[in-house]
Amino acid sequence: MWIRSSEILVLLLGAVLMAASSVAQGNVSKHVVCYQGTWSVYRPGTGQFGVEDIDPFLCTHLIYAFLGIEESGQLRVIDSYLDLEDNSGRGNIKSFNALKLKNPTLKTLAAIGGWNEGSKKFSIVAADAEKRARFVNDVVHFLQRHGFDGLDLDWEYPGQRHSLDNEDRTNYITLLKELKEGLEPFSYILSAAVGSAQFSAETSYEIPAIVPYLDLINVMAYDLHGPWDEVVGINAPLYPAASDKSERQKQLNVDAIFKYWLNAGAPPEKLVLGVPFYGRSFTLASADSHEPGSPHIGRGIAGKYSREPGVLGYNELCELMQQEDWTEKWETDQQVPYAYRQRQWVGYENPRSLSLKAQYVVDHHLGGIMIWSLESDDFHGTCGQERYPLVHAINRVLFGSDTPTGLTPEPSKELDEEEEKEGFSCLADGPTGFVRDPHNCSKFYYCNGGITHSFDCPTGLSFDPHTDGCNYSASVKC
Repeated sequence: MWIRSSEILVLLLGAVLMAASSVAQGNVSKHVVCYQGTWSVYRPGTGQFGVEDIDPFLCTHLIYAFLGIEESGQLRVIDSYLDLEDNSGRGNIKSFNALKLKNPTLKTLAAIGGWNEGSKKFSIVAADAEKRARFVNDVVHFLQRHGFDGLDLDWEYPGQRHSLDNEDRTNYITLLKELKEGLEPFSYILSAAVGSAQFSAETSYEIPAIVPYLDLINVMAYDLHGPWDEVVGINAPLYPAASDKSERQKQLNVDAIFKYWLNAGAPPEKLVLGVPFYGRSFTLASADSHEPGSPHIGRGIAGKYSREPGVLGYNELCELMQQEDWTEKWETDQQVPYAYRQRQWVGYENPRSLSLKAQYVVDHHLGGIMIWSLESDDFHGTCGQERYPLVHAINRVLFGSDTPTGLTPEPSKELDEEEEKEGFSCLADGPTGFVRDPHNCSKFYYCNGGITHSFDCPTGLSFDPHTDGCNYSASVKC
């Protein structure tokens, strides 16, 4: 077992920053858990979203999505060129975890799984003791090597889809137990993204049995309606519609979901309400019939960034609304918006609906909000508002501030000519990574595409190029 000196820096700075900002934090017990879908770096135009677009002060936890799992139990890097530095890779993971140098209170987690990874391989690994052990060992080594603070397990879903073993529900408990045992000596966080509605959750989870092993339970309370339904419906309604008559329909809203999880034995402080930063879209059967519950003929047109029919990110939708004549409506019973234009229809989230969901978290003493996903917010502020209007709406309810700590990034400053002579500036075609100042061992820089990010080690520490972090000055050759 070893500890990187960068972890010492994080601990030291974290203690100072947390103490300094305790008054500003307001409700310090709440979490804002933000996923980044890393493939968004390949999106076209202004939809392209990379680590450099992440405001590290907006969330309490950032989750890197996704890594995969092999049937052998080994962890799989899905996009090695993007994720790693090997073979001239882009080193995205290193840049992602370097965000903690800007905000030392930030926690980063690696997510394994996701919808596209399926259920079959998880089922195979969870059923085999040797493969489980290999998986736990791989996870621990990966977190240590790359500087993550924990793991987010995103098996979608035990006992469903490609499941091979009707013992998935039991094996999932065993997998969580062994993961917790492997992660706990290093104080790593273990969270899980879980199915939400009762008819799905009771198939996959024995809730009282999984609770002891999870620090956070990220309940995916979205995709409750979509083009798979016979009629149009809103992605993540807070409450049921008046037209919801069947028992199954009545389960498909946030309020019903969390009442089920709470009644099933989940402690509120571990439950995190998952919200979508995208809408589910449809093509109406008739432009004249556009109320929720109207018939449709399939998915709506794809957004220009996500390029997936039936899905519109908030940034895509708000830009469309600036360019085209959309009609926006508020569904009073369900407390969510929807919009339509000709035969295109979408049920989505906006700052008003997300503020109501955040208030629901406060009122029911839940652990916080989980966001899928950051790249679908209006992160450029293109639609005439601030940057990240959706995350800010959530934070203002949970913390009374734009950010959980009340802190924001310092504006980056350009080095003037005199500073360049005395200090350091990154080369435009130079490598990405950390560099120590040639004249001041307690000062260092992070270079990314020619952009220079400047940092200072705390008093008594110097930057150690062997570990890419601050270390005790006596231990560093300066």
